[in-house]
Amino acid sequence: MENAIAMTARRRAGKIGIAVAFAALATLPTASARADEGGVSFWLPGQVSSFAATPMAPGFALPAIYYHASVDSGGSKQFITGGRVVAGLDADADLVFFAPTYVFADPVAGGQGALTLAWAAGRMRASVDATLTGPLGNTLERNRTDTANGGSDLYPKGQITWHGGVHNFGVYAMGDIPTGAYQVGRLANIGINHYALDGGGMYTYLDATKGHEFSATAGFTYNFENHDTDYRNGVDVHLDWALAQFLSEQWLVGLNGYAYQQVSDDSGAGATLGGFRSRVFGAGPQVGYFFPFGGAKGVVNLRGNWEWGEQNRPAGWNLYLTVSLPLNGVK
Repeated sequence: MENAIAMTARRRAGKIGIAVAFAALATLPTASARADEGGVSFWLPGQVSSFAATPMAPGFALPAIYYHASVDSGGSKQFITGGRVVAGLDADADLVFFAPTYVFADPVAGGQGALTLAWAAGRMRASVDATLTGPLGNTLERNRTDTANGGSDLYPKGQITWHGGVHNFGVYAMGDIPTGAYQVGRLANIGINHYALDGGGMYTYLDATKGHEFSATAGFTYNFENHDTDYRNGVDVHLDWALAQFLSEQWLVGLNGYAYQQVSDDSGAGATLGGFRSRVFGAGPQVGYFFPFGGAKGVVNLRGNWEWGEQNRPAGWNLYLTVSLPLNGVK
């Protein structure tokens, strides 16, 4: 006999085609030229969108996410990157994330449990107007550009969600295992070269009858020291949100966005620019399409964000293109 969690997930999936892709998006941090050290944070703002805490179909799924970001700090702003002080940081990222996810059929702590291990591969490009050193800002080098190709760190994540009517709640914990492409002194790095822990909660309001949806995910990041640069990022707090409206069982449209704020100072011998607390806001549209796949439903989702209110980090625009296939639905 099916348990209540599995039955609830399948009933709702049948009504509006919810797929595991949206919840699995909560495991996509990357060193995509953002501060903290080098303007880079472990949590990638905007990585979580709609359906953050809704039921998922039990079994395996494989979300694949293409991520592009283009950011610019302006020529007068300084950052510490790879142990050096630089000015005028401009960067682009093109990464493909793979986030294999397993959703438990049996209840976990009275809810639905899921495990994800994400990893990315791609290209980073970063350029600066000048490389500086020392408290007087002596110029050592101008107009430098670096490119990095390779893999990211590993991002393990576990979550539990509870469902009752239109209200869905959840908690998550995730981390960074520094295995990605990183080199001291390089402007472009895909890995962040330090461990990190992040945890928080999710909420989703979902009225399947009217097709209304709202989600919010909030959490904190604790960063460990980058021992190669003697730099330790401060504690970060982040909020990702999304609104969606189903136009049919296949199509949805909506908005998504985020707020990100560093709440404690950077530290260590390498933090020569001081506390360097960072902040950024972003928002933009989203569109999703659900399609039959095996005995279940797959999903394609496209989201974009434009950023403002940045402090101690470059800002610009980004987009996510997600395709998720429920592997257990293949006959």
